[in-house]
Amino acid sequence: MWRGITLFLRKPMTIVGIVTAVLFQVIFSSIWMTAYKGVNDRAGNLSVGIVNEDSGLGAKVVESLEAQSAFHLISLGSAEEGMERLNTRELQMLVTIPPDFTKKATSLQDKAELKFTVNESNPALIKSIMTSAAGGIAGAINGQAVQMGTAGLLEQLNAPGELAKTAAAGLGQRVVADIQSVNPVKGMNNQMVPMMLVLASYVGAMIMGMNFEQASMMLRREGMGKWHRLQSRFALNFAAAILVSLIGTIMLFSLGGQHGHGFLAQWGFQALFVAVFMFVSQMFLVVLGMPGMLFNILLLSVQLVTSGAMVPRELLSGFYSRLGDFLPATYAVQGCMNLLFGGAGTGKASWLLVAIGAAAIVISAAGVAVRKETARQAEASPATAS
Repeated sequence: MWRGITLFLRKPMTIVGIVTAVLFQVIFSSIWMTAYKGVNDRAGNLSVGIVNEDSGLGAKVVESLEAQSAFHLISLGSAEEGMERLNTRELQMLVTIPPDFTKKATSLQDKAELKFTVNESNPALIKSIMTSAAGGIAGAINGQAVQMGTAGLLEQLNAPGELAKTAAAGLGQRVVADIQSVNPVKGMNNQMVPMMLVLASYVGAMIMGMNFEQASMMLRREGMGKWHRLQSRFALNFAAAILVSLIGTIMLFSLGGQHGHGFLAQWGFQALFVAVFMFVSQMFLVVLGMPGMLFNILLLSVQLVTSGAMVPRELLSGFYSRLGDFLPATYAVQGCMNLLFGGAGTGKASWLLVAIGAAAIVISAAGVAVRKETARQAEASPATAS
């Protein structure tokens, strides 16, 4: 056995494999621990829209929310504007104060409702945070409604001031939270689909690119020119993206995955971001050779953190949030959420993915152009993933 271990350690690929495993630990630990640090302290980055349709107590409710809320509050002119901004994820929750809020809050028979609307086509953490916040907001407003509304009513009935205050404090619930959802997500399995698609697609693109690079090294020794090899890789990327995304879409639909749009829309968008993942991951290999895999490991970790698939991008630090603006996984997640759960469509995400893919193609071509072909005696063997 010791002889076998010694022979393995004499092979460069054995050392590379061990170093790669160590790098995964170092890179993922460093990025995830720094990216998620302070997430719970950035609630102020989440935006809540307020539509006040009540001319009485509504203004006091808005003032109270502005003074006490931990979120970034935005006053809106209409519920339609609020729903539009909620659907495009500019808002994480919409609070609507209905026209009859004052009437019901000061009535002894009715209960006033504050309407809270949450867009579930978001990371699961958004729904959890906002649902909890809705209950807290309703509770705080309830206390004020009891004091303001009921005390005023008793005073109108000529009750003594102290009696009015005592009665007001002793009355129960006057305001309740009516929490509604748009673009509902059916189950945790569907909630995790965007992250699963990004993870599977980028890891698959990385491993495919590594094998393509080793095949390219073999073909180079056989005399194939650098431009011929690059053109062939590009063509194979397009073909592979269509096939891989087709299989992925079939699996998603056949296993009962939620889908707000048809098969062709999902297949087309998935083919686009899979192709972009392939071009981006192979860009490092084309320019740097096999050492480019180090950058792919780094990029995989960063994209899982910054894409918004698990934690809302609004809760990340400014550095990681801005970094995510330049990475394809961010727009893959946005487009997948829109297609699977509902949202503003995939037009913007698609164009940004095209721009990133085009940049990767240009950089790859530039890398090939400046590289001089010399005989390379590198050892090449197919790479597989378990």
